[in-house]
Amino acid sequence: MGTELLAPLDLAFWHLESDAHPMHLGALAVFSPPADPAHGVGPETVLELLGTRAASIPRLRMRVRDVLLPVGGAAWFVDKDFDVHRHIERVQLTEAESPGEDGGFMAGATRLAGELMERPLERGLPPWQMYVIGCVDGGSFAVLVKLHHALADGMRAVAIGAGIFDEIASVAGRARSGMPARRARTAPPRSWMPGPRQVAGLALGRIEDLGRAFGVGASMVRASRLDLRGAPALTASSSGTRRLATADLDLDAVQRIRRAAGGTTNDVLLAVVVGALRRWMLERGEQLPAEDPRALVPVSRRRPGQAAATGNKLSAYLLALPVSEPDPWKRLRNVRTAMDRNKSAGPFRGAGAVAVLADQLPSLAHRFGAPIAGNAARMLFDVLVTSVPLPRSALSLGGCPLRAVYPMAPLARGQSLAIALSTYGGRVQVGLVADGKALPDLERLAGCVEDEVAQLLALLPAR
Repeated sequence: MGTELLAPLDLAFWHLESDAHPMHLGALAVFSPPADPAHGVGPETVLELLGTRAASIPRLRMRVRDVLLPVGGAAWFVDKDFDVHRHIERVQLTEAESPGEDGGFMAGATRLAGELMERPLERGLPPWQMYVIGCVDGGSFAVLVKLHHALADGMRAVAIGAGIFDEIASVAGRARSGMPARRARTAPPRSWMPGPRQVAGLALGRIEDLGRAFGVGASMVRASRLDLRGAPALTASSSGTRRLATADLDLDAVQRIRRAAGGTTNDVLLAVVVGALRRWMLERGEQLPAEDPRALVPVSRRRPGQAAATGNKLSAYLLALPVSEPDPWKRLRNVRTAMDRNKSAGPFRGAGAVAVLADQLPSLAHRFGAPIAGNAARMLFDVLVTSVPLPRSALSLGGCPLRAVYPMAPLARGQSLAIALSTYGGRVQVGLVADGKALPDLERLAGCVEDEVAQLLALLPAR
């Protein structure tokens, strides 16, 4: 793998970062001890496995450097001094958070993960880090994975991170060991000068891209809010601290609600988030905001059958969260209607497609305009809510079954909460990342997520 320029959107994420707003994605993977205690793994084994497997993933050996051309640009280079041991660290729990006590272990793991998410990744190295949390012989443990957003979006991050698991690593190992592979079709040689048709096609494509970017920009102006007062907790000033909380939902329960209400599983999960926010605000004694808060809901621009492009291929939808609606089923119906409208317009239109606009800007604009763009995020949305797809098959590390994966999204400037959801093992795992001082009661919000599903289920027989 040689030099590769950062795409405009990747460059935007690279320059949006500050000490108080690190731009990395995260995932807390929780592992159970193996069924046979005789095959338990210790911390040194886990560290060695992670090091060996991470070092074999080419993308994790790349770092970012500035380039002369394009002006303001940057590129991925292979780190010739790459040392995987600089990227993997073991972190100890306190005695009260003993791995032998599952509740104490999870509380300790989430506490540590929140603190570790505060730390920006070192920019002179390949931008990723892994932490082994609470690993002792024969007990549960967790692995926190951090990948810079410039390196990958959620789907690509899953593809990269999956290389640490036994099942994926064994397949990759067989491929590297010289197993016969299908011969790739070779394209006929092309002239280095494009022909007239190619020139016309490139020009037409560029005009279409610029027209799309102009439309997105106009939508952003129309959707921007000059009055930034909203839900107090969601619009608090940043302290640079991070707190993590988790929630677990029964996927079968979510599907029962979906079958009764129609729409998609994601519609139900978005409605659950809305109900949880409403419940949490009222429990805090807050007055519901005069204007419903808005969520940025990322959507992948990757399509089945496309080549696995590196970096980010993202757009997003803007969604008003109807927290002012007291009826849970009406909230769900409102969410479904709004998402249907977004999907009809498509991921390349509307103010939420700000990532599409970013992909059309020159490198120099990202280098100098990132602080302005970061501060403008509050004018468009209040909270990020994203779903991260995971493999459906059972996974393990060193023979220890993967029990749960809690995804974590970065916080934009001026925002206090980001919510990420993933589905694995018949459960929906929710990772809530918040500014630690703005939302000290984040665990209660996580509980409200679970309470909202229970309420929707309780109302099913009456329908």
